[in-house]
Amino acid sequence: MISSRLIVDSDFVIADLDRRLFGTFVEHMGRCVYTGIFEPGHPTADEDGFRQDVLELTRELGPTIVRYPGGNFMSGYNWEDGVGPKEKRPVRLDLAWYSTETNQFGTNEFMRWAAKADIEPMFGVNLGTRGPDEARHFLEYCNHPGGTALSDLRREHGVEKPHDIKFWCLGNEMDGPWQICRKTPEEYGRIALETAKVMRQVDPTITLAACGSSQWDMPTYGEWEHTVLDHCFDEVDFISLHTYFTNRYDSTEEFFGNIEQTDQFIKEIVAVADGVAARKHSRKRIMLSFDEWNVWYKARSIDDLRKPGWPQAPRLIEEVYNFEDALVNGGALIVMMNNCDRVKTACLAQLVNVIGPIMTEPGGAAWRQTIFYPFAQASKFAHGRVLRSVVESPSYSAKSFAEIPYLCASVVDDEATGQTVIFALNRHLSEDMELKIELRGLGRDRHIETALELHHANMKATNTLEAPDTVAPAINPDVRADGETLIARLKPGSWNVIVTRAADRCGATS
Repeated sequence: MISSRLIVDSDFVIADLDRRLFGTFVEHMGRCVYTGIFEPGHPTADEDGFRQDVLELTRELGPTIVRYPGGNFMSGYNWEDGVGPKEKRPVRLDLAWYSTETNQFGTNEFMRWAAKADIEPMFGVNLGTRGPDEARHFLEYCNHPGGTALSDLRREHGVEKPHDIKFWCLGNEMDGPWQICRKTPEEYGRIALETAKVMRQVDPTITLAACGSSQWDMPTYGEWEHTVLDHCFDEVDFISLHTYFTNRYDSTEEFFGNIEQTDQFIKEIVAVADGVAARKHSRKRIMLSFDEWNVWYKARSIDDLRKPGWPQAPRLIEEVYNFEDALVNGGALIVMMNNCDRVKTACLAQLVNVIGPIMTEPGGAAWRQTIFYPFAQASKFAHGRVLRSVVESPSYSAKSFAEIPYLCASVVDDEATGQTVIFALNRHLSEDMELKIELRGLGRDRHIETALELHHANMKATNTLEAPDTVAPAINPDVRADGETLIARLKPGSWNVIVTRAADRCGATS
């Protein structure tokens, strides 16, 4: 057994946790929309064609904000195609995913689905094939009350009240050579600035995110953010980050290095953004929107990305997640929570079927992938402020990072209820960890409300249609409280959530 120590103090706070950190992503790609969230004729479909089994799992997953309609799809999308009478909507070729888009699901359908799922929408505008004029028109259609051609058109389409969509992305991955009508940093910075200006004129209450690097190892990484923000700094609120974790060495220990890389990625983008602010003598701080992230490395061949013949809703990148993928995603969530002073939104990409935590069969069942559980538990239990943690843990060396502590942890404290939650990942693959957690200044007479662990002896274990519960959370009985201290025994290679409360704190229960 190895020993680790986790120390927090009620006076040392990183920031209040923005609940939008637990977002997800719906793109017109593969089966995310069609036979994912939307399947008229399915046994569970409601009057809008929304799968109720998927809606129930979405509510259990607990996303707070959802990004739509893309993704790469966004850079070739005409929003007008997806509104109005369905029988009049055009069928288009989708150049992003070499598919045929029927447009039977669009803006108003998505907003009805988001309302039923109780999720805030995050919309994007096409800055690939289109530009500022279409962006302001789309915003006017969605958010203006009435009395103009576009707002009255929305009302003719059966939506009397404005959608009042507050969060908007200015394009998608415009640095990527795969992107439809990619831009140089100068080109994108200029168009982002002008688009932001006209959108704010239509609705000054919106929040805007500019595109950052599509991944941390892009050739233009760093330079892209600096140039883009140099142009549009005054008009935007966020810069985006995207990353997909890979297991290039087929080694769990190396795979865990993605967690450290994510932390470094965040801190580097913060440094670049603050450098731009310093040069402009501005006290404004650009926040980070980690609006695409997930494990993705198995379904990456050309056959996984494109199907011949322009099919409708083909099976694209339907990654089958295993247990070690869930551990890496849990570690990424810990990193984002520990950077909550700057990471204010994040979107697990995507929600259903396409690298999704939820899988479906057309006409059949829906089930939870392994990565479902760390996200669902973090979204359920992480409320309040994130405390600054001191981690004392043995570590190991890897090719990806010279030193990787076996313990990865975050502590979130809710002053309103008195609840303190510890999220902990034991990255040692063969040894239990005895973890001593010192919760200083957070009350005594502490009791454990629940202690959950996600563990499996086989790192490659998966959940399938035939065996949907192979990997699932269980109670960890080896957690006890002693005054301000908790002592927990964590299994090798395990994700853990400990929910505790002190009897002498506000909102405490017996």
